[in-house]
Amino acid sequence: MFVSLKWFVFAGGLLHFSLLWAGALAPQVLNWRESLKRLDPLSRQIVWVHGAFVVLTLVGFGLASVFLPAALTGGTPLARALCGFIAFFWAARLGVQFFVFDAKPYLKTAFLKTGYHTLTLVFSYLAVVYGTAAVWG
Repeated sequence: MFVSLKWFVFAGGLLHFSLLWAGALAPQVLNWRESLKRLDPLSRQIVWVHGAFVVLTLVGFGLASVFLPAALTGGTPLARALCGFIAFFWAARLGVQFFVFDAKPYLKTAFLKTGYHTLTLVFSYLAVVYGTAAVWG
């Protein structure tokens, strides 16, 4: 049985919500409370505000994908543009994962290593699914 693209987008929406859980762990795992104390107040606030906007973006991607998967895969110019943006967002994040971040010093436990590699798989899935929806919607 063939599973339609809308089900992959729906699953992508659920994955966006799961990333919120992973993101909630980052401040603790990376000890942001102590690390960010070294910054001036404005820089520290900017880090937290940017984090909040990432959360809002993930919620928006997730809500659209869970409640409007047929619209996102419908092939309209707006659907293709939004899916293209989401695909680019995750492909860029994947590029950062591979070429910018050096997470090795933090991957001290099997849980953290598994989480890191799982995130890489999730970012890849999201880039491919939304890229597919943008091209073939």
